[in-house]
Amino acid sequence: MKINNILVAGQYEEVFQKHIPPTTSQNFRFEAIDEITLEDMDWADAYVGSAPASRFDLSKLQWVHSFNAGVNNYLAIDGWQENNVVLTRTICTFGQRISEYCLSYILRDLQHQKYFEELQEEKKWVRNPPIRLKDQTIVVFGTGEIGQEVARNFTHFGMAVYGVSQSGAQKEYFQKVVTTSSAATILPEADWVLSTLPLTDETKEFFNSELVSHFNNAAFINVGRGATVDEDALINALDSGKIRKAVLDVVTIEPLPEDSPLWVREDITITPHISAITDLDEAVICFFDTMKKIQQNEALPNKVDVSKGY
Repeated sequence: MKINNILVAGQYEEVFQKHIPPTTSQNFRFEAIDEITLEDMDWADAYVGSAPASRFDLSKLQWVHSFNAGVNNYLAIDGWQENNVVLTRTICTFGQRISEYCLSYILRDLQHQKYFEELQEEKKWVRNPPIRLKDQTIVVFGTGEIGQEVARNFTHFGMAVYGVSQSGAQKEYFQKVVTTSSAATILPEADWVLSTLPLTDETKEFFNSELVSHFNNAAFINVGRGATVDEDALINALDSGKIRKAVLDVVTIEPLPEDSPLWVREDITITPHISAITDLDEAVICFFDTMKKIQQNEALPNKVDVSKGY
């Protein structure tokens, strides 16, 4: 693949200049995403950015690099295989950031922090021993880079970590990985269920009423994609006690509409998609590392299988 002209969707010249290798010979053009023209697309061999522009045209490109880990906004566009365009995504510290996010909510629960805050307001001294992480079982849906890093971190604290993936391939740090079709066999044992799933045709509303019926008073954390969850099924599972609480960093419609019932439930915590915000420096470093591998015809660990969606 010969890449000469690279179109960057965003005014990121300063960050690119900070990280550009001295031997780089490619031409760069930086444009605000809503100002990208057909002429820009005609000029470009490669496109870099968080989202496709309104005039995005795969027939003009050889390579697209997303600044995000998730690429469902790009895959919503047809023509990847027909035009033989390589799609890569950013791999950086997403897994560590998501691990810290999840751990903060798990510890808040196990340490009874809300309970003690309420007791403090009432000036009451009542002991309630914390629950140990080592006594908890967590099931992680998605065993890619992010899921594996989550498993590594939680295993360090002695948690029993199980994985669920489409293939069921065994991965390091998981005590066991099962296929998505066998998820019901391990869900009843879970204290926590964590989703890092991408959004694909197969994972849309994956957490439906049938699947969540196998939860056994577990807490649910979603840091993958909001549309992987049937939100009506989630609410019903909370009402029935199948799920005892939910932490949602992602929801089906973002920003979450003001009239959504998710806002007002005491058993749901909502954060605005902040568990793994892309660090632009890391994203640009990943881009240049990927470009180097392309130039040297090396394997791309961050290449997206467009037929699978991840």
